[in-house]
Amino acid sequence: MFLAELSLEEKQAFLELATLVARIDGNLSIFENSILNRYQREMKLENYNIKGLGIEEILSMFKNERSKYIVLAELFQLIYSDGVFHEHESKSVHLIKTHFGFDANEFGSFKDWIDKIKELSGAPIDR
Repeated sequence: MFLAELSLEEKQAFLELATLVARIDGNLSIFENSILNRYQREMKLENYNIKGLGIEEILSMFKNERSKYIVLAELFQLIYSDGVFHEHESKSVHLIKTHFGFDANEFGSFKDWIDKIKELSGAPIDR
């Protein structure tokens, strides 16, 4: 939705991060794969090859607040795409949130916001 606003370096870092998060539970669902493909198209990175960067290296590439908000909002859509918020995904989100300097209230607001977007789109919601 907002990924076009990221710089090329941030787009590549986001794709690395999204792929890492999608695979973190050991199972890349059809929903997650579909969203990863949409991300690549949206960012015009269809030919980008995942390098397997570490999460700390990836997160350090996002410098400004707007980019960090975009990353977290898009990741929540990916995480909730299969209707389940796995423990590994929760730990990843906590690490990202902490690295970006978001507090617990911002985290809750993001989750609520993504739930509303999913309701509008007709996607299943994990309750």
